[in-house]
Amino acid sequence: MDHEKQRLSIETARLYYLSDYSQQEIASRLGVSRPTVSRLLQYAKEKGYVRINIVDPLEDLDELAEQLKRKYKLDTVHVCYSPVNEYKEIQKHISKRAADYLHEIVQDSDIIGVTWGTTMYSVARQLEQKQVRGVEVVQLKGGVSHSHVNTYAAETVNLFAEAYHTSARYLPLPVIFDNIEVKRMVEEDRHIQRIIELGRQANIAMFTVGTVKEDALLFRLGYFNKEEQQLLQRTGVGDICSRFFDKDGNICSPAINDRTVGIDLPDLRKKEKSILVTGGQRKIEAIEAALVGKYANILVTDQFTAQALLNET
Repeated sequence: MDHEKQRLSIETARLYYLSDYSQQEIASRLGVSRPTVSRLLQYAKEKGYVRINIVDPLEDLDELAEQLKRKYKLDTVHVCYSPVNEYKEIQKHISKRAADYLHEIVQDSDIIGVTWGTTMYSVARQLEQKQVRGVEVVQLKGGVSHSHVNTYAAETVNLFAEAYHTSARYLPLPVIFDNIEVKRMVEEDRHIQRIIELGRQANIAMFTVGTVKEDALLFRLGYFNKEEQQLLQRTGVGDICSRFFDKDGNICSPAINDRTVGIDLPDLRKKEKSILVTGGQRKIEAIEAALVGKYANILVTDQFTAQALLNET
């Protein structure tokens, strides 16, 4: 009898909590009374088959932001609410907050430097039009890839430019060259020099952080051979603008860094607004290192990531 009650209570809980059946619908489906369904749900909770967590979207978001601001000596922190601790859901909410924040701060004659990837593309798609004059939008790193994996590089910078009624300034190069001599030769082109210099002059930079996990975008794009990937995974924890750093925020492979096209990480420290948009449990180590390295003075993240960062020692 107890085994049957256990089985029935679990089935009832699944229908009620996971499939959103009403108690009456469950009663009809299982051939029992509605009060029996209610008792089975209570039994499932008492036995620990069901655990309910309540997440209050208003609880302590401002306090979390203030604690992060103090810990990492940041100018501004925005902690937004995500209903679940899942990367796709977190990405959706932080990108919307980042888009709203950029809309608030952009003024006439600003130069906005942007990177690419799924988070930045998500930000770009949620930007609102704003009537400003003389704004420039520039890619902070090379955006050409020979892989079938979509980086959304051109789409991202175009959407940023459209939102602020300007033309996009592309960096029409691979982000990482195979050969440093070729990279240096290409950078001698006057047009390329102007784009890179415009990135250095940008007073606003918006970017995210990548990881060195096997499925990292830069690894999937095929820029590295097996030995280089293993080196980065062994010595690094993440990347910003395709420049890889270790747990202390220092460049972990000078040789690979010298082959990388785009803004140097120390230049991000000089920006009026250096905005890091990131979240997710899988990125905690990389985010921590980026903040330790002082590459951002503004952080946009979610409450789960914020709490995990505060728990880092």
